[in-house]
Amino acid sequence: MKGHIKASLTDDVREATCLACGHHVAVSFFAGGDQPLMTLGWPSSAEAARTMRRLPIDFVRCVECGHIFNAAFDYSDVPYPDAPNLMFNRGKLWSAFIRGLQQEMLSYLPKKPVVVEIGHGDGSFLAALAGVRPTGRYVGFDPHGAKAGTGAVELRAELFDPVRHLGELKPDLVVSRHVLEHLSNPLGFLQRLSFAAASLDTATRAYFEVPCVDRVLETGRTVDFYYEHSSQFTTGSFTAMLARCAATAEKIGHGYDGEVVYAFIRLEGRSAQLDNARAANGFLESARKSRETVRSQLDALHLSGRQVAIWGGTGKSAAFMNHYGADAARFPLVVDSDEAKAGTFVPGTGQEIRFRDVLKDNPPDVVIIPPQWRARDNTEEITGVGIAFGEILIEHDGRLVDYHADPHPYPPVGGPSKSRRAQVSDGAGARWGGCRASTPGAGRGRGGAGAGAR
Repeated sequence: MKGHIKASLTDDVREATCLACGHHVAVSFFAGGDQPLMTLGWPSSAEAARTMRRLPIDFVRCVECGHIFNAAFDYSDVPYPDAPNLMFNRGKLWSAFIRGLQQEMLSYLPKKPVVVEIGHGDGSFLAALAGVRPTGRYVGFDPHGAKAGTGAVELRAELFDPVRHLGELKPDLVVSRHVLEHLSNPLGFLQRLSFAAASLDTATRAYFEVPCVDRVLETGRTVDFYYEHSSQFTTGSFTAMLARCAATAEKIGHGYDGEVVYAFIRLEGRSAQLDNARAANGFLESARKSRETVRSQLDALHLSGRQVAIWGGTGKSAAFMNHYGADAARFPLVVDSDEAKAGTFVPGTGQEIRFRDVLKDNPPDVVIIPPQWRARDNTEEITGVGIAFGEILIEHDGRLVDYHADPHPYPPVGGPSKSRRAQVSDGAGARWGGCRASTPGAGRGRGGAGAGAR
């Protein structure tokens, strides 16, 4: 029996990214076939209802946190701009839950609170809060919700942007009710919100509420699974999602006879996230500057008239040529150690890749080796097969540097030394774009013809 169960579980394993915790292994849970939209279709006739477009219902369950989600969901298939997503809020028990919730929220808030609701719908929830505490400011965000608020309530027909709007409004409380289950990436949204709070150096209190399917699992009911609700949260998966968002839970509870699960939390972010973001920004800026510098150096190298060979025609070498604009017209000579690549062409720039031995009869003034970490290996290969050269350049610290003479973390055999061509000619190096260059043409066995003779 145990062997049979294990085999069937293995058959049902799916690779699907959990919308709550980000785990990548799930198992099949509910195959509902193709169904029409159940809450946003709004057919205007019986015929329109019968011929509605059908969408796939393929719910899976995360083996890590237990979250249940539609692996076939596509947010673009849900026509939020065309039909409102309305909640019925006038039931007696539901209304009692909402009133109690609003009182609890107000107990967390100052006398003049700023409250933001993400997905305000018809605006009634914010209006109720404002009715009890009219001294506050209440701002809703919903591109498809009610368009006009009154009094202390402001309704904006736009998406909530965590960084911009947290910085602008500095809310005492962010509210999101029955929104996360509709999103294609609720975890990503909450993590963005958390990071925004960290980047603004503010511990943001928030309230999130979603339907809870704990009882669904207990009773085996299936009516909860329709297309618009791409996520079905258990208490466990809801809690796991919050834990992945650098959130401190102040309270996790249930309402409406266990049919919803909610949490009051503080989104605080983590210092390591800010460190990574700052490092990324620094790299982005240094890469921008190095692109300008190396392109300028390549321009100067081309104008010098010296013969340049680029070592390697694919991978990192191809990335170098594309990123820095080493085009085929100005830098036609590309060689590779792999004879099998000869006769093919550099992706994107189009130089024909030639086998390295072509350089034996046509010694280059300059060899550029884009994969710096292989420069020592490539240099030993160059000298080992008897290729003469003027100097070897690699990229380091945002510019092209002389591999043998300039400081860098990829030391050649024996440490820094003059380039081979410089040792032969002992010529005084010219300067181009800030990098050392040996006398053009020296030691090439062509009567010492310089750049001016080309």
